Amino acid sequence: MSEPILLIMAAGMGSRYGGLKQMDALGPNGEVLLHYSIYDAMRAGFKRVLFLIKHEIELDFREKVGDRVARHLEVRYAFQELDKLPAPFRVPEGRKKPWGTGHAVLCCTDQLDAPFAAINADDYYGPSAFQSAYDFLSRAKDGEKAQWMMVGYHLQNTTTASGHVARGVCEVSDSGLLAGICERTHIVESSDGPLYTENGSDYRLLPRETLVSMNLWGFTPSFLQRLKEDFPPFLERACQDPANKAEFFLPTVVNDALNEGFAEVRVLESRDRWYGVTYPADRPAVVSALRRMTEEGLYPAPLWP
Repeated sequence: MSEPILLIMAAGMGSRYGGLKQMDALGPNGEVLLHYSIYDAMRAGFKRVLFLIKHEIELDFREKVGDRVARHLEVRYAFQELDKLPAPFRVPEGRKKPWGTGHAVLCCTDQLDAPFAAINADDYYGPSAFQSAYDFLSRAKDGEKAQWMMVGYHLQNTTTASGHVARGVCEVSDSGLLAGICERTHIVESSDGPLYTENGSDYRLLPRETLVSMNLWGFTPSFLQRLKEDFPPFLERACQDPANKAEFFLPTVVNDALNEGFAEVRVLESRDRWYGVTYPADRPAVVSALRRMTEEGLYPAPLWP
């Protein structure tokens, strides 16, 4: 297998945050959040980075993010476009919402020639996650059963006091393999621990140690073929959706592959604290955390000289 690739999905706008989170300067020397993910990935061993962005932010993104990294790593770009669909499908009239994380990866297919880790641009994952991912992908294979991975975080380390969050709650076997993943779209903090609701009124407790997905996945090239096969049936259903909001999610494709015995997914547990800017009120806490980690020596200042 070739050298693993870090794929960073940076095409989203962040409606709850109110702007382009990917380019918000949060670090003590103007670093954006994904700069820390790239730095952690680089010292774990990653040498290639692929940014998935939109054409309309390309110039700003290159200037504020990509060009600073390109002096240290091989950097490439791919672009997510709403009309990048297989024939004979067309974008339904009035559709504005992106097709989801599965479609995002599909937009990168021609540049993913090796095992790859896929992450969000607006999450801080911590150093251990990238070391685990790189070590796994460096030896992962496509055989009779594909070998994939995800990094699982303790739910208590991934919530925010500013509002609700969506998390993929993982079912993990005794051998450390992913048995299934259930999307909980409304999880809130409480004095008793994390609570979730499915109807907006009835809340249920989730154990603090519950392992959840923060969209740090690792795949071999076989995953791209699964995406290509699963996307047309999704579009058949989505194009009939009057709300025009259906999305093609990576966890859904993973679940289907697991159920069919196509792949196994190793869950790599991380005890690092997640940081993110889901809401504007999250920003001060993230700025403070990055400053503290820099002062403690976890990161140099500046991060990218």
